[in-house]
Amino acid sequence: MKENKHKLLTISILFTLATGIIYVINRVIFATAVLKNLLKSSAKNFYNWRFGNIYYQKKGQGSPLLLIHDLTVYSSAYEWSQVIDELSKEHTVYALDLLGCGRSEKPKITYTNYLYVQLICDFIKNVIHEKTDIAVCGYSSSFALLACHSESDLFGKLILINPPSLASLNKAPGKRSKLYKFLLEIPVFSTLIYNMKTSQSNVQLLFTEKYLYNPFHTTPELIDTYYETAHKDLGSAKYLLSSLCGLYTNNSIIHALKCINQSIVILTGETEPEGEEIASDYIELNPAIETCKMKRAKHLPHLETPQEFTETLKIYL
Repeated sequence: MKENKHKLLTISILFTLATGIIYVINRVIFATAVLKNLLKSSAKNFYNWRFGNIYYQKKGQGSPLLLIHDLTVYSSAYEWSQVIDELSKEHTVYALDLLGCGRSEKPKITYTNYLYVQLICDFIKNVIHEKTDIAVCGYSSSFALLACHSESDLFGKLILINPPSLASLNKAPGKRSKLYKFLLEIPVFSTLIYNMKTSQSNVQLLFTEKYLYNPFHTTPELIDTYYETAHKDLGSAKYLLSSLCGLYTNNSIIHALKCINQSIVILTGETEPEGEEIASDYIELNPAIETCKMKRAKHLPHLETPQEFTETLKIYL
């Protein structure tokens, strides 16, 4: 009996010690990740939304244009940094950090597609105050389409940059995805897993394999900024990652695509995997959709080929 008690005590001490060491490691990673403070913000640039403060940039004069970044734990309005100045010559440009991303608040909640639909609609109504054109990248295209379907009077033209496949959005949370979500939200230990997954080497890999047509366009500032974004607020973005892995941000956009009357343009990178097939699937549901292929670009043409991107955008806006 005494032996068992001794073993349990030893295990408890070792577990507590391991937890403490991992906690310290996590804190060191978070502290060093944000040392350069590349994502600076001003207190006046926040929209006090009901689920958390939303950071946004505003620049220029003219018809409003809302820029919405892709939905990942690395993403923020920095994604548009190479094109804001040029676009602001003809438009009042708004670029926000979605809830759970960048400089916006990162509440410990389940992030859903409907949450972001409401954010986009509320931001236009309460900050922009008029009908708005939207340029949106990647996964976030689904939110913009559903928001437009929900409150069409708020939206002008929609520019979708490498939107997700219809099949990927139709996947609903299941037992396995719910388990992933649960495991990623366990304190301390899951945070270490999150830090391993969002390491600088993995950010570098993301750019060279998925984001850029030419991997040599990757810069240290680009890597550091995306790395910092994923680690701001002590890694609270892991709750966004858990919701993404749990498929809670998915929602079918088929009905919305069929019903939307706004002008929709799909821009695809030349080497974006399945880019042409995805665009064809969208057109099948809404034949009025226009498409354009961005040369020498992949997932982020607005970061990689900003001049060509802004020139193309001006044609459609």
